[in-house]
Amino acid sequence: MDDLPTLPPLAVDIDGTLTDDERRLDHRVLPLLREWAESTPVVVATGKALPYPVALCEFVGVPTTVVAENGGAAYVARTDELRYTGDREAADAVAEEYAAAGHSLGWGGVDLANRWRETELAVSRDQPLEPLREAATRHGLEVVDTGFAYHVKSPDVDKGKGLAAVADSLGIEVGSFAAVGDSANDVAMFERASVSYAVANADSSARAVADHVTEGSYGDGFIEAIERIRAGVD
Repeated sequence: MDDLPTLPPLAVDIDGTLTDDERRLDHRVLPLLREWAESTPVVVATGKALPYPVALCEFVGVPTTVVAENGGAAYVARTDELRYTGDREAADAVAEEYAAAGHSLGWGGVDLANRWRETELAVSRDQPLEPLREAATRHGLEVVDTGFAYHVKSPDVDKGKGLAAVADSLGIEVGSFAAVGDSANDVAMFERASVSYAVANADSSARAVADHVTEGSYGDGFIEAIERIRAGVD
């Protein structure tokens, strides 16, 4: 037992990594996250608005340590620090311009995707992309396709910087993290981590940057990744 490697802190995406292809959480990941958090920090890093990863941490039973909105929001319960970075006013201006051009954000009358979003805008992927990109560019923003939504955000905000802020709050090096994800918005996080895993369903940008690509997809890929991290595979 003394020869087992020390577990690194873990940063993990939600959609497409802890879920299946219909965004349903894989129940098998819950005890694994709890076990990991007993010995070292677990950071849930997502493109979702802040309440979603906070709720996930509470229901899983791990300390609330999250990066949300692609790095635009970060919260560490241990230090009671909440940080927002981004330009929501510019994102709102993009939404107004997009609507004036006859397009919808695509979430229906009750827009839960953006209701609690503080730093960016999320648009359904069934809506036109090019006019959204053009409007974002006019307002100094960029559009990132996470595979689940188009995110209109500040170009200087990403999960890597969000993870670095959380690491600083925790008093650990961001380069000590192992990271697992599946999307373009995970690339900056992969670049900051000591080791990174893209699950098999990951998009091409995440696969290209990751140190490893799992054989399994979605929750199977996450389980495979943490088994390899635990075994000290690098």
